[in-house]
Amino acid sequence: MRAILAALLIGWASVASAGEIPLDQRLSGFDQMQPETQAMQRDDTANPGMLAVRQGEGLWRRPAGTSGKACADCHGADGTSMRGVSARYPAFDEARGRPIDLAGRINQCRTERQGAPALASEAGDALALAAFVGRQSRGKAVAPPDDARLAAFTANGERLFRARMGQLNFSCSQCHDDNWGRRLGGSTIPQGHANGYPIYRLEWQSMGSLARRLRNCMVGMRAEPFAAGSAEAIDLELYLASRGRGLTVETPAVRP
Repeated sequence: MRAILAALLIGWASVASAGEIPLDQRLSGFDQMQPETQAMQRDDTANPGMLAVRQGEGLWRRPAGTSGKACADCHGADGTSMRGVSARYPAFDEARGRPIDLAGRINQCRTERQGAPALASEAGDALALAAFVGRQSRGKAVAPPDDARLAAFTANGERLFRARMGQLNFSCSQCHDDNWGRRLGGSTIPQGHANGYPIYRLEWQSMGSLARRLRNCMVGMRAEPFAAGSAEAIDLELYLASRGRGLTVETPAVRP
């Protein structure tokens, strides 16, 4: 199977790029799923990602670190103060002088405000807190900040999205701009939008971050994956947010 996928990718790599998808043709991965999977996402009693949301709700209210404070002590017990927040990330961080993603902001609050250790990217608690915060924005439009300081980082993210890399000399855009809707290994190729993370992926049988999905794609391209939280990963996420502007936040999304 890997040899077949490699042959398909190499064949596509020789095709001229079709360019960015027009705004009126942009679709969430949800729109390309089977009705049964769509129904699973729509129904909170069937969506397995809601287990992470509930876990995150408990963590939100639980004191952590040397401060003895919970997220709820600053932001409210029900989390509704976070409405719209995840739709605006990544955002520029003054202290770092560059963008920060939602997972980074949560860890920043933990280390600087709560005196608690940072959470690893794929740790259950990290995914649960991100899912709980993201859930508050479900139904809101993806709306990356209109901030001139982000322009260079967004441009770098677009460069990474279009750059050929790895042993297959392949780019993200060749799948998700040029060949979306076609099939690869029996699966429909989505447009590659990031409007539902963290997601529950049926293939994984677990929750996962965007960093994990990027890592999977890059390994498939036989390229060196970007580390979670790295400048490259966040710039790429920032471009994906710009590319998916106006799509609906679906956290916690379900994907095949």
